[in-house]
Amino acid sequence: MNKIFSHHVRLPATLRNDAGALIYSAKSFAAAMLAYYLALSIGLERPSWAIITVYIVSQTSVGASLSRSLYRLVGTVAGASATVVIVPIFANMPILCSVVLTGWITFCLWLSLLERTPRAYAFVLAGYTASLIGFPAVSDPGGIFNVALVRVQEIAIGIFCAGLIHRYVLPARVSGLFNAKLSQTLQAARGRVADTLAGKPGAASGPLHLALALQFLQGISHHVPYDFALSAPVRQARKAIHDRLARLAIVNCELHDRLLTPGILPADMQALREDVQAWLAAEDAGASSAAEALRLRCTLLIDRYAAHALTIDDALQVSFIRYLSEAIALLEQCERLSGAIHHAKPAFGEMQTRAAKGYVFHRDPLTAARTALGAFVIILSGCLVWIFSAWQDGGTAVSILGVCCTLFGSFDTPAPHIVKYIIGSFWGVVISLLYSFALLPQVSDFPVLVAVLAPAYLLAGSLQARPPTTFMAMGITLTLPILCELGAHYSGDFAVAANTAIALFAATGFAVISMSLMQTVQADAAITRLLNLCQRDIRRSVKGTLRVDETHWINLMMDRTALLLPRLQRSERAPEQALERLLHALRLGLSVMHIRRSDTPPGREVDALFHRINAADRHALGERITAIIEQNLPAADEPTRQFVFRLVDLHCALRGPDHGLRY
Repeated sequence: MNKIFSHHVRLPATLRNDAGALIYSAKSFAAAMLAYYLALSIGLERPSWAIITVYIVSQTSVGASLSRSLYRLVGTVAGASATVVIVPIFANMPILCSVVLTGWITFCLWLSLLERTPRAYAFVLAGYTASLIGFPAVSDPGGIFNVALVRVQEIAIGIFCAGLIHRYVLPARVSGLFNAKLSQTLQAARGRVADTLAGKPGAASGPLHLALALQFLQGISHHVPYDFALSAPVRQARKAIHDRLARLAIVNCELHDRLLTPGILPADMQALREDVQAWLAAEDAGASSAAEALRLRCTLLIDRYAAHALTIDDALQVSFIRYLSEAIALLEQCERLSGAIHHAKPAFGEMQTRAAKGYVFHRDPLTAARTALGAFVIILSGCLVWIFSAWQDGGTAVSILGVCCTLFGSFDTPAPHIVKYIIGSFWGVVISLLYSFALLPQVSDFPVLVAVLAPAYLLAGSLQARPPTTFMAMGITLTLPILCELGAHYSGDFAVAANTAIALFAATGFAVISMSLMQTVQADAAITRLLNLCQRDIRRSVKGTLRVDETHWINLMMDRTALLLPRLQRSERAPEQALERLLHALRLGLSVMHIRRSDTPPGREVDALFHRINAADRHALGERITAIIEQNLPAADEPTRQFVFRLVDLHCALRGPDHGLRY
């Protein structure tokens, strides 16, 4: 009896977890059938493409669906236009035509890899569409304009129906997801600071794990303007809260570093530390009055101890309180900004909010070019095999190969994802044969057709809503309409279906092998590349040629951290070692920027100090910085205090890992 009861308790929970996927599946199927009906009514040649479009652009939220729809439409028009220009010009030269088409596809891939926002989907589709339309048209270029025009019409219908259904039928707001994730991130950030102050064991780079949450928030934030929500008043607030959370991660690392320094905090500093811990643990941790009182105590302690600091240890204690005060201020500001975002109201009138930087993406043109070049070789190889073998369905195979290179080119290891797609395509072929030769011949009207198609599409749609099975579901939803030849009339032809299936598996199989050899990026190689770019930027900062401000630098390095963290799971090196090196580069670069842009009195040998960063060993440089700090203690005025504070930061940054970087 107890087992039965417990089973009934767990079942509703499972259903609740799957409710979103089921609703998404039902809405996507309704949109697909509406698009199919409209395409049939208009008399389009291949209405199945309207169905495919619905499943490609449909996302689990309104904002994501609409933004993806817009980018697909723009990309489709651009790709179709390019194909209409390219194919007729080189119609009599199949090899040259293939080279030019492949060049366009890989150029679009390169642009998509550089963009790194959801807008990259427009570039993907510009290449994707050229591949699907262009290669099959090489053998019959005369009808390329009509094919392109019809394809754009079919896709536009699919986009319209998907947008209509997802917008007005049980809409899932992306703004709600953003707000929920933001609350979780703020809670996690407070927890990180509390753990640091409590002295819990953990690496100094631990706070950098916040980078993944910031990356996720940025991905959601991009779709908010398409959510029909009041996004304009809080657009700057979303940028500002990112700036503060990124800065908080660095401040937390600095606090961790100061607490590791040998020495006992004075009693009043220790009491303040404990009170801040209690404030962080309280439910009203964002309360302005409590935060202001703690910051006032920090200011009093800074003034008291800064005036009597005589040694580097004294300066480190003052630095700890400075960062503690900044952490309190950042958390308070984050709470206020979060409230403004939740209520869709303008943020509090701070100049920093209006000047917010927001997320900064790391872009690597050389790595993107390497990926694009690999795709060029792969696609062109497929074209040559097709042309010289005179394979009748080779154009279809090469078009699918181009789709694989553009869709999966952004992954470090594309092969496993293509394999999932192949598995889905296999089941798509099986289901298509069942429909084409057993079920569809019995269908006589549209409502019956909808009822017959419903089981397969509802299952595939529910799988598509779950990230682990998304690519497998795409194999089903993209294969089924094509192989079944869903048109105005039933035209089941086993030979055509078999040849298309052979072309599909030949292309995807070749994609797996070739992309495994030419497109796979080893995790350690990607990590080393990122760390080397950090070293390059440090050298440029030391020379004064890196023209970015501190906020831009922090946000850029947080994005690099977000790129690094998933790769560490596949790396053979110790994860913390790579993170510590990145943190070391971040802090060193930040310290150099602060010192360069501070109002330092003459005769402080700042340029010579920077030269030593490039040329001298770290131990000797640390001793020199310590000497300069103690020469300026006790600091009698605020500019000198700021200068000492920045030198302390540089001193701490240079105490990076022994295996660390050489500049």
